[in-house]
Amino acid sequence: MRILSHFFFYTYIGLVLIAGFWGAFIYPKFDFQYLLRLDIDTLSEDTRNTLLSQYRFLRAIEFGFGLWAFYFTKRIFTENVFNRLFLYIMLGGIVARIIGIVVEGVPSYAMLAFMIYELIAIIFIFIYTKMRIDAT
Repeated sequence: MRILSHFFFYTYIGLVLIAGFWGAFIYPKFDFQYLLRLDIDTLSEDTRNTLLSQYRFLRAIEFGFGLWAFYFTKRIFTENVFNRLFLYIMLGGIVARIIGIVVEGVPSYAMLAFMIYELIAIIFIFIYTKMRIDAT
């Protein structure tokens, strides 16, 4: 259980760090083109700039969460407060995706794959850390 929990934790956080950094500081248009299948160059300049500004902000927050989780990895796996905060933030993302499915409809296969991966990850991390933290 330890290996699976750490595997899912580090791959999830790694992706959060990479996607957050890339989307905030490098090239957010890539996400719109390939993940969201949206040509933002067809939008008005004001709308495009506003969308990119907000997207960069959200990706920076994502990157910050990844840094926080990486920095506090040991405490996330050993201390209840850090563990619950991490799991609640992760669960918030999953719940937001589920609400999106209910309200807006089914997203692309890539987004569904991310959601399924996040669900599997949170289950393994929760079970392992629950056993470990409760045992101390």
